[in-house]
This record gives sequence, structure tokens and C-alpha cells, in this order.
Amino acid sequence: MEPLKNYPIRFQQDVVWGDMDAFQHVNNTVFFRYFEDSRMAYFEKAGVMEFMQESGKGPILASTQCRFKAPVSYPDRLTLAGRVETMGSDRFVMKYLVFSDKLQRIVAEGEGIVVYYDYQASMKCDIPSAIREAIVTLESECGNQAGGFE
Repeated sequence: MEPLKNYPIRFQQDVVWGDMDAFQHVNNTVFFRYFEDSRMAYFEKAGVMEFMQESGKGPILASTQCRFKAPVSYPDRLTLAGRVETMGSDRFVMKYLVFSDKLQRIVAEGEGIVVYYDYQASMKCDIPSAIREAIVTLESECGNQAGGFE
């Protein structure tokens, strides 16, 4: 799957019957759950959740969006993918793709802005260097350049 090759997080997930709506396709809200699943898998791989438990500093979703490209219905197997595209001092932009095995195409593209947050002080903070390094490492393993990173 060529379009997914630059995404360090890729995993398959089956469409479940209960995610369909009255229009006989997966409801639009479910795609945001797919993005969340990708984001959490990325955070786990980068050590974000462990670091957050130790420090009280972690990610918070500031905004998210989706571009729906084709309707998905049961049964289908999807490949979910996530990556960090750009990174600033206190935030990064994640990109998501949803690929349908049945349709053999990308059915949704998404983006999320994630801000680093000090949960004890209730304010944003800089991305910790350990997390920044983990993100750069994950992205470089897929051949992604750190050009969009501050």
C-alpha cells in the first residue's frame, strides 16, 4: 500500500456492523474514533503515555478534521495509519489515513493538532525532549525528514 508507506503507525481493524448508520455506511463520527485509535497507537509506540504518568505532561487534542473520500460499509477490513507531519515547540500536527481493503482505496484523510499540556499546572508547555526525540526517530524509520520540525 504505497500511500501508507510514510506512516510509522499502520494496523488493521474490521468494520463492525454497529458502526453503520441509517444510510447503510459507517457513520461519520466513527472515523474520529479511528483517528483516535491511530493517535493512541502512535503515543504508545513513542512512550508518550508512560512519560505522562511519570511527569504529568502529555498531549491534548486541540482540533481535528476529516475529509471523507468514499463511504465504507460492513463487511470490510480497514488499515488505519498515523504520523506526525510537523512539530513546533509546544504542538504537532498528526495526519491520518483510512484505507479500505474492499474498495482498495483511501476512504478518509484526517488531521489533528495536538498541544503538549502540563496537567498539574493546567497550561500548555513545550514538548519534552524525550518525546520530541521519540517522534523524530519514529518518523525517520519511515524515511520522513524532520524538515517540518522546529
